[in-house]
Amino acid sequence: MFSKVLIANRGEIACRLIRGCRKLGVKAVAVYSEADTKALHVQQADEAYLLGPPPAPVSYLNMDKLIELARKARAEAIHPGYGFLAENEGFAQKVRAAGLAFVGPTPEAIAQMGNKASARQFMARSGVPIVPGSLNEIESDEEALLVAGKIGFPVMVKASDGGGGIGMGVARDANALKGAVDTARQRALRAFGSSKIYFEKYIEHAHHVEVQVLADHHGHAVHLFERECSVQRRNQKVIEEAHSPSTDDDLRNRMTTAAIAAVLAIGYTNAGTIECLTDGHGDFYFMEMNTRLQVEHPVTEAITGVDLVEQQLRVAAGESLNLRQEDIRTQGHALECRIYAEDPKSFLPSPGRIVKLVEPQGDGIRLDSGVYEGWEVSTYYDPLLAKLVVWGPDRTAAVQRMREALDMYVVEGVKTNIPLLKDVLQHPEFLSGNYTTGFLTTRLYKK
Repeated sequence: MFSKVLIANRGEIACRLIRGCRKLGVKAVAVYSEADTKALHVQQADEAYLLGPPPAPVSYLNMDKLIELARKARAEAIHPGYGFLAENEGFAQKVRAAGLAFVGPTPEAIAQMGNKASARQFMARSGVPIVPGSLNEIESDEEALLVAGKIGFPVMVKASDGGGGIGMGVARDANALKGAVDTARQRALRAFGSSKIYFEKYIEHAHHVEVQVLADHHGHAVHLFERECSVQRRNQKVIEEAHSPSTDDDLRNRMTTAAIAAVLAIGYTNAGTIECLTDGHGDFYFMEMNTRLQVEHPVTEAITGVDLVEQQLRVAAGESLNLRQEDIRTQGHALECRIYAEDPKSFLPSPGRIVKLVEPQGDGIRLDSGVYEGWEVSTYYDPLLAKLVVWGPDRTAAVQRMREALDMYVVEGVKTNIPLLKDVLQHPEFLSGNYTTGFLTTRLYKK
């Protein structure tokens, strides 16, 4: 096992990774921008180093500086978390060339799966059903119109080299296409350093269901079942749960079997997620593979008892998985609510100082937070403050526990989406378990 790991991220995920390192007796090295000098992850780490000014391109996206600091700290590995450089093939390659371990898949696997267009090509060749769309990146406005016309409107414009719903938008007709393409390119470039995009057919009434996988360097791979992620705003997940209430045993078995087959065919290592759309009629379609740890990984940990960060570190250190598929069992039901500093009606960010913070506690409640009372929420980064996770013996109990936890949660000084989350948790369609990706805009907040 490593003795020291540099965490190339910030916020709640950096704090989560620090806890994972501590569990294994590994020292955690934090990095921070000038805006994050007093950040929680900086306070919690064993040591911390300044990256540079607040903008991500000169701080958290500065590959050479991150590697320089890892060497300075004498870290043996770099964990990218999610977002920023987590799915950047070039960064993984630079880390490897520097003689450091990248806590994630190989650069080759990131190139194969991290690029969404090439991932679709691979899955199509492997016989895995994919969402109809382009198999290559869109190069020009003329090509965009031509490809969208063949697919048929509405189309989803997606970033090829990113994830987390960033750089995604829906064009419902030709008039809206150029705006959606330009916006997607700009957002993807800011977030991931790449403006490449591709198109998918926008499926109106779909469920977003994903399969968590783990694989080592010795040919072993397992799945940790599936998660439902259909409560979304701006194509970003807001509430996730495991198991998926919209997925029966037959569909679950087919999805997990396909996921493992894909992982083995790629020669994938470390943690990853196969993201799919299901149509409510027993069919599923591959969308993309996230070649990293997911924001919503805690719900899988809650029902399986498997620490995914621990497994990531062990695999990256060259250990064999100590898990076999037949040993992985699930118990109960888990929900995660993402707590954002944003207006719950417009979804616009709400920067400012947190003047009062009361965090929920109790049995079955887990809070992965990156903030504290007095913290200044920046305009430079994603407004995610924390992830509230609850476990219950069944879905009804988990929903009730989440309601109680949200009632305990107090954040003053900035607006948050807590009122929205409360509305979702009492809506009949959500309670039925048969909600789709359009739930927020077509049912809860009609726009």
